[in-house]
This record gives sequence, structure tokens and C-alpha cells, in this order.
Amino acid sequence: MIFTSPISNVRVAVVQAAPVPFDTEACVSKALSLIGDAAATGAKVVLFPEAFIPGYPKGLHYGVVVGARDAVGREEFRRYLDAAIAVPGPFTQRLGEAAAVHGVYLVIGVVEREFGTCYCTALFFGPDGALLGKHRKLMPTAMERVIWGAGDGSTLTVVESPYGRIGSVICWENYMPMLRMAMYAKNVALYCAPTVDDRDAWLPSMRHIALEGRCFVLTACQYLRRGDLPEDMRVALGDGPDAELIRGGSAIISPLGEVLAGPHFHGETILTADLDLNDIGRGKFDFDVVGHYSRPDIFRLTVNERPAPPVVNGMTDPD
Repeated sequence: MIFTSPISNVRVAVVQAAPVPFDTEACVSKALSLIGDAAATGAKVVLFPEAFIPGYPKGLHYGVVVGARDAVGREEFRRYLDAAIAVPGPFTQRLGEAAAVHGVYLVIGVVEREFGTCYCTALFFGPDGALLGKHRKLMPTAMERVIWGAGDGSTLTVVESPYGRIGSVICWENYMPMLRMAMYAKNVALYCAPTVDDRDAWLPSMRHIALEGRCFVLTACQYLRRGDLPEDMRVALGDGPDAELIRGGSAIISPLGEVLAGPHFHGETILTADLDLNDIGRGKFDFDVVGHYSRPDIFRLTVNERPAPPVVNGMTDPD
């Protein structure tokens, strides 16, 4: 069955806001306040943008050219690495406590630190405060590969909720058809797309995914100005502190591609929409990409969801 809970309606919220880049404590404090603001609207599911904690370093180049790095860029990276968070850790504990206080499912983009590597990660929290899981971005885009590592298939996470399964695909991962197919096969009802992509083309992509997956799509984008970044950072974009580096564009879309809220540009906001969850089943009537509209006799996708650690202790291979 598509949806088995007696709950057939839910209000959801997407948060469009600026982080406080490189300042983990300030980012978390702002997130806690915004969780409360979103919950005050009656929302039971709240989505934050990609890399909200400790921020997306839009415009930084870290002194990188092909074949060389500079000392200032190394220090800029060290500061970013130090601002990234452990998962689980004290900051995830505080986020979970906020989810519990307000009784919401929370999906929030963070930069996760493991050893000396940063990962772009989406965290899932339940209304009891539990950290339900995480998804690490599989393929950082372009210059992101300088500062973020790549996730493996072990975090293609979906979490159960009374409103259907909640999953997350981060920014340009949404342009990976096989990843989308893997998520549709997990029967995602609330497809969360945290991002920093503020281009006009983003909304049509989100509408396509909603139609393709016959799911609700929630997309939350950051809003960022040059002045939000530390003054001593080398930022190659923007001609003044008020210059917009990320203009937003958050939205909520129905399973038939109808825009229910947004897109909102040029400022911070919290968008909400009341979802009729039965629209998922209505949408599957004429298109179910992993069901009656698939042709497994011709096409088949194999997904490796095993962890791929670089070091395995012991004599036996985990496979």
C-alpha cells in the first residue's frame, strides 16, 4: 500500500535562511530558533537547507589551482574543518532536543567531520529527539570536491514517519537519475531536497522529480549575502556586503508537479503547505516508475548499500 496510516494530512515547512558561516555555535543557535518558528506554524516536518551548519562557503576558492595550493587556503580549510560537526555529538544532541521539544521530524543539512575529512550530510531527527539516520552526499559538485569527501551507498537513508517515508537527496545529487530511482524504490513520500542552487532551472527540476516519483518534494535553499561570511575570508564573488551570493528559491511541490508554496527569492522565510497525503496514491494511478511503469525485463538497477570503510580490522572481510 502507498499509505497505511490513518493520518492523511500534514503541514510541512521549509526554512530558507542564512547560516553564520564558520561559526558552529551561532549556526546551531539560529537553527534552534528557526525550528521553533517553523513548529509554531503547525508544521510536523521541517526541512533546512544544505550545509546550514556551519554554512556553505560560496565564493571561496581556498587558493586552489591545478597542481598547487597556497598557505592561506590551507588555513581557510582548517577553519572549515574545525567548524564541522561530529555525528553523533553534542551539536546533534541539541538539534534532537529541539525536535523533541517541538514534536517535529527534522531534516537539516550539516557539514560532518570524520577524521580529517568533511562530508555534506543531511541528518534526520524524530519527534522524540532521536537521531534517526543520515545521508552523506554521494558526489560533491565541482569545487566542492576540494573541501568535501564523497559518501558511499550505506547512507541512502529513508526514515519511517506517520506521514510516509522521508528521504533526502542533496542539491545536484538530484541530477543523478539512478540515485533518484533508488530513492523511489524506497517508497519515499516526502522527498527532501536541501540545496544551495538558486538558479531559475532548479524549480522545474523539482517539479519533474515530484512528477517522476509521484511524491511530495520539499526543497530548502540557503539565503546568503557577502556580509554573512567572515570579513577576513577571501571571497571571489559579490561587490559589497549586501551582495546576494545565494538568493533562495525554496518551494514545496505536489506529486503532480503543482507548486504548493514558493519559490521565494531575495530574503529569509519559512514556507509551509498542508499536504493531502492521499495525493500520492492518486498520482500513482497513471505512473509508478518502480511499479507498473517500469520494465525490469529491459532495465534493472543494482544498488550497493554496503559501507566502504578504508580500513577493515580483523582477518575476515565484512563482505
